[in-house]
Amino acid sequence: MKPQLNPKITLPVLAALAAASCTGAISSNIPVKVAPVALPVAVAQGSIADMEQAVHQQVNQYRAQKGLPPLSLNQTISQQCREHSQNMANGSVPFSHDGFEARVDAIAEEITYGSAAENVAYNYGHADPVRQAVTGWIGSDGHRKNMEGDFDLTGVGIAKNAKGEYYFTQIFIKRR
Repeated sequence: MKPQLNPKITLPVLAALAAASCTGAISSNIPVKVAPVALPVAVAQGSIADMEQAVHQQVNQYRAQKGLPPLSLNQTISQQCREHSQNMANGSVPFSHDGFEARVDAIAEEITYGSAAENVAYNYGHADPVRQAVTGWIGSDGHRKNMEGDFDLTGVGIAKNAKGEYYFTQIFIKRR
């Protein structure tokens, strides 16, 4: 039996930050207000691997503030995230959750899961693109729901295109 995916929420964000939250098949447009949040890990525009690690750390710091257990970073999940971010960055797919179910199906070849969710973000022109993306997710109901969800694994993928635009994908998995 195929696991159930939660409803999908896609969120367009104006100019500097665009973000979306996906956990299934229903779409709605919701404006996002970015509120300041204390995130002690700061990463300027550095290596992509360092930035991916910083997303993972900042999300776990946020979860800890809420009394939630940390998410373990998984390379199988991260690879799917990287591929999606790169595809968005090079324009082969739009900034969206297109292909979410295929990404989760690929993950399911190695990880038996009960639920999955995805956050994506896009930004440019920020000294700390990671903080901008994570803060945007925290300020969005759909993203925050995924970040606070009953998941135990995560993966993160970031890609930067020639224009300096950063594309972020984070997938959340709850193993069975």
